[in-house]
Amino acid sequence: MKLILLERLKILQILPAEGNFITLNIVQKLREALSPTEKEFKDFEIVDKDGQISWNEKGREEIEIEIGEKATDIIVEALKKLDEEGKLTAHHLSIYNKFVNGGE
Repeated sequence: MKLILLERLKILQILPAEGNFITLNIVQKLREALSPTEKEFKDFEIVDKDGQISWNEKGREEIEIEIGEKATDIIVEALKKLDEEGKLTAHHLSIYNKFVNGGE
């Protein structure tokens, strides 16, 4: 799945903190795949200032992140839950479209 940095960070925020062993194992691996690498921290000039994270234009480039079927199901479930609770934000729209609407 091709994702920009903001989408990766938003997915990290919605992943479940609780679940069964299989789910938590998959979530742990997904967190590792989505988290910025040391090279990305340098290349994107990622800065955390007073709780606000910022980066340069390179962070807007889509990067292919390998996300398996079960991991995709976990992301879709989390997005649908936010939607049902009326808690989706504008920052969730692109990932909602990619994961729930199949890229529409």
